[in-house]
Amino acid sequence: MGLHTKALSSAVDDVPVAPAWSRNGIWWIVAALCAGLLGVIYYDALALMVGIWVDDENYGHGFFVPFISLFLIWMKRDKLRALEPRGSWWGLSLVLVGLALYVMGELGTLAPLLQLSFWLVLVGLCWATLGGQIVRALSFPLLYLLTMIPLPQFLLQGLSGQLQLLSSALGVGCLQVVGITAFREGNVIDLGPIQLQVVEACSGLRYLFPLMSLALLCAYLFQGPMWKRAVVFLSSMPIAIVLNGFRIGVIGVLVEYFGAGAADGFLHLFEGWVIFLISLAILALVMWGLARIGSGNKRQSFSDLLRLPSDSETVVQPGAVRSSSLTEASPAPFFCSVGLLVCLAVASPYLISRDEIVPERQALLNFPMQVQQWQGSTFPLEKEYIETLRFDDYLLADYHVADGAPVNFYVAYYGSQRKGQSAHSPRTCIPGGGWEITSLRTMEVPANDAATTVLQVNRLVIQKAGAKQIVYYWFKQRDRVLANEYLVKFFLFWDALAKQRTDGALIRLTASVQPGHEENEADRVLADFTKSVNPLMSQYVPD
Repeated sequence: MGLHTKALSSAVDDVPVAPAWSRNGIWWIVAALCAGLLGVIYYDALALMVGIWVDDENYGHGFFVPFISLFLIWMKRDKLRALEPRGSWWGLSLVLVGLALYVMGELGTLAPLLQLSFWLVLVGLCWATLGGQIVRALSFPLLYLLTMIPLPQFLLQGLSGQLQLLSSALGVGCLQVVGITAFREGNVIDLGPIQLQVVEACSGLRYLFPLMSLALLCAYLFQGPMWKRAVVFLSSMPIAIVLNGFRIGVIGVLVEYFGAGAADGFLHLFEGWVIFLISLAILALVMWGLARIGSGNKRQSFSDLLRLPSDSETVVQPGAVRSSSLTEASPAPFFCSVGLLVCLAVASPYLISRDEIVPERQALLNFPMQVQQWQGSTFPLEKEYIETLRFDDYLLADYHVADGAPVNFYVAYYGSQRKGQSAHSPRTCIPGGGWEITSLRTMEVPANDAATTVLQVNRLVIQKAGAKQIVYYWFKQRDRVLANEYLVKFFLFWDALAKQRTDGALIRLTASVQPGHEENEADRVLADFTKSVNPLMSQYVPD
């Protein structure tokens, strides 16, 4: 039993690696080989990530993150030289997890999985090559790389929607403090003759993400106990949110006195940069204040607050036994990891070449305006909403029966949801229009006139300024009708894997509760319309 335990632990524990790697060109050749393999395997995922950095201001800081991590590693170079490189089989395990995520992400066409896989494989290679001791010394630079990976789109949408509401409320508060009459309905600020729409780009994420990334770096470099470092990082969130609300208030003041043009163009951009610089100054004040706590009357310069990793941290371990030959100390975990990368590099073109299937269908433009007894009329969405929602096709129409209340019918179709384009949840979007969700539940409604099948839908009750509406919505995803939004994400991955399809649509019906009438009357109208329209949907949103 003792021998078995010893053998097992020796398979997991560190394996000596020859220092000859640092004295000849073999290390650089192998490093170049790894970089080339990672480039071949992850080219599309990394290109997509860089494209997001370029196109999405929320992630513009991503360009700086790799260079900051490399700089931090370089500053630790003497400390790293004093540590003994020892390969580890745990690194190979992490590489295996990362490559499994790659296969899942590629087959499921999920870019966030691919980008996370890249990070896991990179850390796993470091661990397999250098061992746990050196990876621990590099833990922050490696973890910091995670801040360059964009959030999944559905998480970003939910976060952005909540921040829009919060920023709008803060902006109205600022306007009222300076004596300007302003009211808010969702994301719309009413200044009387002028209304300001707080769109997704003004949610504050473009300040929040870069400031959080910078605050994380400052917390690492801050000279103080862990609780102070945590405060430095966490303070970035309220700073960014409050200042974004203040910026919206400033825009409202300028619009009030100088007209609607003050909300656009260079002045709008200039305000954004000024606010970000102010947020940096406030973050510096937070660190200065924290440094004063418990320091007595001792005066500290800013360079004392933030200290780069220095050579004074170097701890030389005398007597360390190192192999004198590369052959004698062959790093098996690393070579196994490289072997896996080679295999995947060969196989990856076959994974990438899986073309997504987008079935033929009729355009929603051709959806009939006469559906049984229902007569419809279409109207267009505003350009700003089309740019935000990024669907491939849509229908927005009002249907009504003779002398009956209308039903608003909205369909947003996506031919592919593999790169993050997906339906915005009504639970996120509806509050942005000033409506309050007072009730939310799932229910079943007949799917056709014969009531042979039922649909499970989400039912919302929303109110605004005395008006009340009932909303039904569901997601038609290939041959499934789903109400649960997390199941939508799961089957998006599953069907991409099994069917090579990610097409689907959001379907939403809305009816007003007329004054003096009960909610069940609006429910009856929505149920009747659902029975009439649902049998037609497969022609426009394929099963």
